[in-house]
Amino acid sequence: MRLSIVLPCFNEEENIIGTVSDLAAWFIREGIQGEIVAVDDGSRDRTFQVLEQLKGEVPFLTVVRHPQNMGYGSALRSGCDAATMDFVGYMDSDGQFRAEDWSAIIPHLAHFQFVTGRRIKRADPFIRKLNAKLFGFLTFVVLGVWVRDVNCAMKVWHKEIWSRIRPAHSTGALFNAEIFYRLKLAGIPWKVVPVHHYPRLHGVQTGAHLRVILRMFRDLFRLRSGRGQS
Repeated sequence: MRLSIVLPCFNEEENIIGTVSDLAAWFIREGIQGEIVAVDDGSRDRTFQVLEQLKGEVPFLTVVRHPQNMGYGSALRSGCDAATMDFVGYMDSDGQFRAEDWSAIIPHLAHFQFVTGRRIKRADPFIRKLNAKLFGFLTFVVLGVWVRDVNCAMKVWHKEIWSRIRPAHSTGALFNAEIFYRLKLAGIPWKVVPVHHYPRLHGVQTGAHLRVILRMFRDLFRLRSGRGQS
C-alpha cells in the first residue's frame, strides 16, 4: 500500500529520533511504500535541526516547517495537505505510541474509509485523563458526536475523503473533534481499534495548558455556530 504518516512536532528534540526510527523500521518491516511527513511547528529547541539530519538516514522522510508555533491542529493540517500517498494518517511524535499498532489499524481500511485508534490504557497524569473525559462529553453535547477516545493520535483514512473531512477552522486541540464532526456531516462511518499507549519519557506536554484549553473552547463554539464551516 501507499501510506503517508504525519508527525506533528513541537519541542520534541529528545523524542523525535526514536519516533521516526520506530516508524521507518515499521515501514520497511511491513514492506509498505510510503512517506513520513514531520511538521516542525515553530519549535524553540533543535527539533528542526534533528529532523534535517534524519533526512539523510530516512530517504522517505519529508520535513515541513512552520516559522512560528501555529498550534497542533495547524501542524496536522499542513502535514496532511503535504501528504502524497493513497492513504494518510497521523500519530504523535512524543513516543507515547508505537508504530507496530498500525499493523492492527491498517487492515480495516479495506472496509472503512476512516479508522481511529482508542487507547487501551492511557498512560497520562490524572488531570489529562479528567480533561479528556470532560472534553469528550462536551463534544457530544455541543457537536452531537460521541467517540471513545476522540483525541487518540492514531488515525488513518483514504486520501480521497480528505477534502470532505479536512478541519477548516481548528488550529489547536479541537482538530480531532472537528474531523469526527465533518465525518458525521458527510455520512462517513468509522472504525475504532484498540491501541497501546506509553508514558512520555522526555519533554513537556502542552495539552493541559490554560492557553490550549481556552483556544479549544473558542474553536468548539465557533464551529458549532457555523463559523467553522467554510
